[in-house]
Amino acid sequence: MSAALILVGRVAGAFGVRGELRITSYTEAPLALVAYGRLLREDGTPALTLTGGRAVKDAVIGRAEEVATREQAESLRGLRLFVPRGALPEPEEDEFYLADLIGMAAETPEGERLGVVKSVQNYRAGDLLEIDPGEGQPSWMLPFTRDVVPEVLLGERRLIAVRPEETE
Repeated sequence: MSAALILVGRVAGAFGVRGELRITSYTEAPLALVAYGRLLREDGTPALTLTGGRAVKDAVIGRAEEVATREQAESLRGLRLFVPRGALPEPEEDEFYLADLIGMAAETPEGERLGVVKSVQNYRAGDLLEIDPGEGQPSWMLPFTRDVVPEVLLGERRLIAVRPEETE
């Protein structure tokens, strides 16, 4: 995935019989997906052009130019949707996008290296940072909470993390 693309949603499947899509939104305001209009695939090629929609919980029920039938909508299930970084508003001071964390060094408050943030996942119970410790070791997940990650130092491209077993 290009660092210039930000994941904003995922097609959850068809809605109804007229080709509407149910799209899980990863944006603060789900209808922002409709405002972006053209959504991209992970490789930057066009995926969907939303022409309208309505918000439902953390999702959007929307219509896309490229989809006319329920079968077409269902075939897109799982499609991850991206927008160019430049399409997003600049974060406020002391704010950041979760994508900004990818590639950051993770270390303990004492300065011990834990690894590098490989990805940010969310399985509906909160954000998790996938930490790659390097040296062929398996990656591990770190809850992205203030208790576990008390500091994010954007300018230094590092974050301070407390090992989960130390927070119990």
